[in-house]
Amino acid sequence: MAGNAPSNDLKSRSDPITIVGAGPAGLACAIILARAGRKVIVREWHKTVGSRFHGDYQGLENWSGKRDVLEELNEAGIETSFNAHPVCDGTAYDYRGEAYPITGDRTLYYLVQRGGQEGSLEQGLLEQAVSVGVDIRFGERATSIKGPAVSAIGPRSADAIAAGYIFETGEADSNHIAFDNRLAPHGYAYLLIHNGRGTLASCMFSGFKNQAMHVARSVKFFEDKTGLKMNSPRPFGGFGNFRIPNTAMQGGHPLIGEQAGFQDMLAGFGMRYALRSGILAAQSLIEGSDYIRLWRAQLLPLLKTGISNRFLYNAAGDRGARLALQDISRSNASARLHRLYQPSLLTKIIFPLARRQFRHPLHDPSCDHIACQCVWCEHGVGHVI
Repeated sequence: MAGNAPSNDLKSRSDPITIVGAGPAGLACAIILARAGRKVIVREWHKTVGSRFHGDYQGLENWSGKRDVLEELNEAGIETSFNAHPVCDGTAYDYRGEAYPITGDRTLYYLVQRGGQEGSLEQGLLEQAVSVGVDIRFGERATSIKGPAVSAIGPRSADAIAAGYIFETGEADSNHIAFDNRLAPHGYAYLLIHNGRGTLASCMFSGFKNQAMHVARSVKFFEDKTGLKMNSPRPFGGFGNFRIPNTAMQGGHPLIGEQAGFQDMLAGFGMRYALRSGILAAQSLIEGSDYIRLWRAQLLPLLKTGISNRFLYNAAGDRGARLALQDISRSNASARLHRLYQPSLLTKIIFPLARRQFRHPLHDPSCDHIACQCVWCEHGVGHVI
């Protein structure tokens, strides 16, 4: 494993470190390196940060670790320079439309905006990176890299997609999630409202070709359940991919974020995984330690459990999800979700079978690129959503 540890002699410490990609993982890595006195260059082929997003709300989960995620980031050297609204409760629905109140004794997740606008996760990290001396180069493709580098170019395939609307509303702040395969095959639909802005989407793990139908059903569902009125709705979409890498190294360089496959396979709450991987890559370069050993110690247990949970979720179906919601609703949701994401005897037993099933990407056969207008077919690699 020693061959995977970056050189940390005086010469290598003076070499600029190139980070390819200005997403959350890449910017987090850049900030930590710059705070340690390293010269950092970030090369991003888009003209700004957050080009895959449009100001939609997403959740920075707070249950996979024992500590609060913002405290974890602050301790590593990442300031909370972006808007992060704590969410401690919400409403979940099963396939029958029955509602379950979900409440935790600590923040379940932080609501953040994605994109390049003021206050977004990406814009906050960008401003922070610039303030500590990171050289950000937009509109610059990295065709070749010399010297130390980290690659963070984002997802290369679509194992899950999310599509829906961003809108303005007079509705009160609220958080809703629905587990119904008619709305989101093997996934969930969600409605998030904060400060007069909202995001409604279907997050689907299959059935991509019927994306428009699933989105329309999700809209009607939340209109019926909450009385939602969307003003100036604007469509949006995104995609993600999941895998357990062998090394998360390529050409001797660490891979971080979704490029490495660091995602939550159960629900797609992968921002915390991405940020952690960027911090770990920076740590390996600063200390001259083994990046593979670091990510395997801190991320691999979560990735394995995620695969097992995904296998169990698919097998349980709508009725299994209903039973799980009943259990979570009757308990402290924070503690229950934390236990769900930790390795257990069941997930360890299931893992070999689950990994065999998910050895290959979760390719959706309906997404055949023939008359398919899903997010991935319309805006896949080489396109901007």
